Amino acid sequence: MLRSMKLKIVAIAMVAILMTFFAQGTLAFYSTVGKATNVVTSGEIQFIIHETTEQGTAFPSEGVYIVPGDVVSKEVTIENTCTHPFYLRVKVVYGVNAQELSAEDCFKLNIDAEHWEFHEGWYYYKSILTPGETTPCVFSHVEIVGDKVDNRYIGKTLSLTVSAHAVQSEHNPITDGKTYTASGWPME
Repeated sequence: MLRSMKLKIVAIAMVAILMTFFAQGTLAFYSTVGKATNVVTSGEIQFIIHETTEQGTAFPSEGVYIVPGDVVSKEVTIENTCTHPFYLRVKVVYGVNAQELSAEDCFKLNIDAEHWEFHEGWYYYKSILTPGETTPCVFSHVEIVGDKVDNRYIGKTLSLTVSAHAVQSEHNPITDGKTYTASGWPME
C-alpha cells in the first residue's frame, strides 16, 4: 500500500510537472512579442552643375587669365539627373586667394532675372526642374569690374564658386509662386 501510495504521489507529481510545462508553453505562446520593421526608401535628388563657354566647351578648370574690364564667357546651368522633380537654388561665392569678397569688389554677373530670383544670398530657380531638364543659364558672362580690380590684385587668383541646393517639389507646396518658400532647404 505504501508502494502504491508512492506511485500515486509520483504520478500526481509527474502530472503536475507536465501540466506546469504545458501551461508555460501556452503562456509563452500567448505572450510572444512580435516586431515588424517597415522600410521606407526616399528618392534621391541628383543634379550636375555645368560650366561652359559660349562656344559650348567646358570652362577651363585651371581658370582664365583676366585683366580689368574683361568680359569672360561662363555659362552656368544645372541639369536634373534623377527621376524626381525638384526646386533649385544657386549661390555664387567670390574670393581672392581664399578670402571671400563681396560681388561688387571684382565681378559683375548678368543674372537671368526672368528665370532666377534673388533672395537672402541665393538665386532661386522660379520653376520646378523636371527629370532630364536643364535650367536656362543662371548667368552667361562675368565682367571683371575695371575700377575695382586694381594693383592690389596683381598676381592674385580671383575665384568665383557656384554651389547649388535642391529640395523635392513633390508634396512640398510653395507660397505665391516663390520657390524659396518650399520646405527643407538645407542650412549653409
